Amino acid sequence: MPHSLAVAVHSDLLIKKSRFIGCVEPCADRTAALARVAALRAQHPGAVHVCWALLAGGQSAAHDDGEPGGTAGRPMLEVLRHQDLDGVLATVVRYWGGVKLGAGGLLRAYTDTVAQALLKAEKVPLLKLKTLRCTLPYAMEGLLRRELEAAGAQLLEMRHGSQVELQFSLAEDAATALVARLGESGQGRIGWLAPEGEVSAT
Repeated sequence: MPHSLAVAVHSDLLIKKSRFIGCVEPCADRTAALARVAALRAQHPGAVHVCWALLAGGQSAAHDDGEPGGTAGRPMLEVLRHQDLDGVLATVVRYWGGVKLGAGGLLRAYTDTVAQALLKAEKVPLLKLKTLRCTLPYAMEGLLRRELEAAGAQLLEMRHGSQVELQFSLAEDAATALVARLGESGQGRIGWLAPEGEVSAT
């Protein structure tokens, strides 16, 4: 089961006078990753490289930021993959120390910087969420709200028309049990719809 990280964790390595400042942190997608990298560039104007790797939602990205190809971003990404992480961004800010490390030295430096940060990281299971949408009579709104709260579901949208329409998300493994429970307590008066943006299978 893939894991993410609870909070950002940092590392700081000095290798042949070059300083490598690493960070591994939870990150939802590429847009958030690019914003974080831009913030690091602004925070470290004297750094020569800000390399990064992202694994999020099954998508991956790696950037060497001027280091020789394959010596920074890709090895950082492999460290994340090896630890079965998802929704995680790894960044390494490098301050040049005047000594060339060579391709092998660079690869080790970037790998070690990320690995050192991960040693201190708290991993949390990555929950897959399922979005559900239903309609129900007004008289049953209280019952549904209590069930959603008990299941740890998050209410995304609610509309009041001829009936109440709700859209909510919860952990995928809890969804089936909740639907079965609501089917029983709702006595067939809760109607299930395809979540908005999805087409119901016919």
